[in-house]
Amino acid sequence: MTTMRNIGETRLIKRRRSADPMRAYDALPRPLRTWMAQAALPWSPASCRRLWLKARAEGATLDTILDRLDRAEAQTLSRDRTVPSATAATKTQDKQDHTI
Repeated sequence: MTTMRNIGETRLIKRRRSADPMRAYDALPRPLRTWMAQAALPWSPASCRRLWLKARAEGATLDTILDRLDRAEAQTLSRDRTVPSATAATKTQDKQDHTI
């Protein structure tokens, strides 16, 4: 059985970055880096930084900012409904294997 990497399972637009993403990641605040490390999608440091700075400028608390990031991720994931989950694909394959 072959396994798919999470970036290959999506139909969302893949973008190339002109800046060094690791340097940009290292420059982010620790709570934001922690959120990114646990995110379901491979977020760019630039997009996360943009959301972070906007929320900080509005006076948002750390918890509020992290909630905004969670909502942004949920919204992005909801746009990708056309791709079946890896779990569903595995279950379908298991059923086919047992019926043969």
